[in-house]
Amino acid sequence: MSPHADTSVHKRTWWKEATFYQIYPASFKDSNGDGLGDLPGILSKIPYLASLGIDVVWICPMFNSPQKDMGYDISDYEAVYPPYGTVEDVEKLIKACHQNGMKIILDLVVNHTSDQHRWFKESRSSKDSPKRDWYIWRPARYNEQGDRMPPTNYRSYFAGGTWTWDAHTQEYYLHLYDKSQPDLNWENEDCRKAIYDSAMRFWLDKGIDGFRVDTVNKYSKHISFPDAPITDPNSFIQPAAQFWCNGPRIHQFIKEMNTEVLSKYKTFDGQPVVTVGELSLTPDPEGVLRFVSAVEKELDMVFQFDITHLGQGNGFQDKYDFTEWELPEMKKIVEKWQIFIEGTDGWTTVFNENHDNGRSISRFASDAPEWREKSAKMLAVWLTTVTGTLFLYQGQEIGMINAPKDWSIEEYKDVEALNYWEEAVRLSGDCSDPTRKQRILHGLQLMARDHSRLPFQWDSSSNGGFTSGRPWMRTHDLYREINADAQVKDMNSVLSFYKHQLQLRKEHKDVFVYGSFELLDPENASTFVFRKHFQERSALVALNFTSAPQCAPLNEMTLLVSTYTEPISETLQPFEGRVYINF
Repeated sequence: MSPHADTSVHKRTWWKEATFYQIYPASFKDSNGDGLGDLPGILSKIPYLASLGIDVVWICPMFNSPQKDMGYDISDYEAVYPPYGTVEDVEKLIKACHQNGMKIILDLVVNHTSDQHRWFKESRSSKDSPKRDWYIWRPARYNEQGDRMPPTNYRSYFAGGTWTWDAHTQEYYLHLYDKSQPDLNWENEDCRKAIYDSAMRFWLDKGIDGFRVDTVNKYSKHISFPDAPITDPNSFIQPAAQFWCNGPRIHQFIKEMNTEVLSKYKTFDGQPVVTVGELSLTPDPEGVLRFVSAVEKELDMVFQFDITHLGQGNGFQDKYDFTEWELPEMKKIVEKWQIFIEGTDGWTTVFNENHDNGRSISRFASDAPEWREKSAKMLAVWLTTVTGTLFLYQGQEIGMINAPKDWSIEEYKDVEALNYWEEAVRLSGDCSDPTRKQRILHGLQLMARDHSRLPFQWDSSSNGGFTSGRPWMRTHDLYREINADAQVKDMNSVLSFYKHQLQLRKEHKDVFVYGSFELLDPENASTFVFRKHFQERSALVALNFTSAPQCAPLNEMTLLVSTYTEPISETLQPFEGRVYINF
């Protein structure tokens, strides 16, 4: 399609134009000094979010949980993790968001539960349990020596296999993630109905405005469970996403979820509720479009993770084995997911941070002291000028960066990071991969999930104002230099720049939210330049991803934004971003 294509085909709706803000409850704000963020802490910061220009608050899992995977292992969908607060606190938060003109969505985590959920306890109580088939159980296999073997050779997301032996009932259960997170069996209709009631209707009836849907394309597995082909001859477990991702009934299940539940609810101001799915391992735009095409009535939009996978190694086993990348790779990814919706009834999302990745400044630009603020503003220009629904992650708006590289591995808390580290230590120790420990440490320093989970830096007081107690996770060493309180008072701060950019995005939504995308100079390894078009209006965005001045195809269009107060004509300054308009 021509870069000047008329994109008015995209039906306008509230969630396309909204800015979403993701909150990780453990790390946002602690109200009672126990060192862990909580719901009353979030409630106290609603005015801050409203002043930033946020339209939708997304709360990561706050449900009751043993916290093996930071709340993504849910033991009760209808209760709140007690250190976070109560169901009544969620109701107060819903009311406060609505009173401030913001909507609120929760995480929907229904591929798996905790092994402490009553459903799983009943399922593993006996092979004759009515809920036995609510999870995925299979008998053991035996090799030629008579040794017990798991049903398949699949590798899990968190390193290790996907099957755990249950001695009580003498079968294995499936878990794509940690062994404490058994997968639900979506093939069982009674199980699906219970999910709809407990995980969805319970909260929709309380007034939430939609869901971020976790691991949305994992519900349907190939239930014959064939072994995966051997691609790593040094290991029994093998990557096997083709057998449990985008399975044969996945679209049927999501349509049913929409028809049976979501279509029956409205937001607090009478609009359709919203869904955004976590869609991993779906690199084909046509495959993604099946999930987000409006006529299909499945999901409103999804997160596609090519951009946050930059630098990750090949496959699950090498996720943290960092590989160098060049700017043209990033530009092609952005272009791919910008243009795939043109001429369709689908939609796309815009983000470069979340709770599962390192900070964008550290990963994509420079967190060196002299460049981190410039980098933050440049990245803000990128995010706020491309087409789609914008998602920000807590702390992004103040320019939070990765943990210092001199922190020891003992500071890392995430189960995934620690599992990969333990595996690397073992493989280095037995000399099967002697440099793996060093390589994985480097990858974790850049990409570990822990970086995004450091406590929010509110002010320059002890622990960055996050807690009056001892924080559950170490506060960044630079909280006195990077914090919200100082930036609120500074008109030239990263926070003030984000406020300005979010307002501009709304004022010029025709071009920035709905406009078509045209990439310029795709092979340039230093600058990222693109045009946005909507009918007769256009904008040119120029970004310098280096610490040296760069030439860019700037022209006589009117300068709308620069991340520098005095831009030099025809030369982009180090880590500068500019926007020109022609309206």
